Amino acid sequence: MNELMKYPNSGKTYEKISTHDTARRGMSLEHDINITCQYYLANENADIHKKPTPITIVNVEYPSRNKAKITEAYFKVPSTTDYNGIYRGRYVDFEAKECRSKTSFPFTSIHAHQIKHLKSVSKHGAIAFIIIRMVHYDMDYLIPFSDFITFFESTKRRSLPYDWIKEKGHVIKRRIMVPCDFIKTVDEVYF
Repeated sequence: MNELMKYPNSGKTYEKISTHDTARRGMSLEHDINITCQYYLANENADIHKKPTPITIVNVEYPSRNKAKITEAYFKVPSTTDYNGIYRGRYVDFEAKECRSKTSFPFTSIHAHQIKHLKSVSKHGAIAFIIIRMVHYDMDYLIPFSDFITFFESTKRRSLPYDWIKEKGHVIKRRIMVPCDFIKTVDEVYF
């Protein structure tokens, strides 16, 4: 179980992440990125947020005034990517995926509309990438979208081989307060 931790004299509170919690391994990339983005925002490093998935609510039950419950809803349109924001004056847009395979990342894990979106924002100068957590190896990789799309469009394969990910991907380090420190990796790759 995670607990809150406060730096002395800072007045800021952060969620403490256990680096030895194997029960969460493979189930937590989005959670780790959300905690990381909160840290970046609180420390004025970057302003990056998870995009909400647009839904249309069809039916709501009201058993009592303060206990409304959505019982039926549908996705309005396919969402674009998971995260976007700004860092060092540049627009940042990325998708985050967990992969349980030991040998490859299946292309079916990323949808055509997400690839189209990343291609579009890249064309307009955005920092665009995919974060892949290889669950079996407990490793996070930042894959620049330009490398991803080059491989994707030039192969008949249905996946990115893990060897390719290790060669072309950039390992995202973990720190105590920053469980998925992708901005440090963005600095190394894009600046």
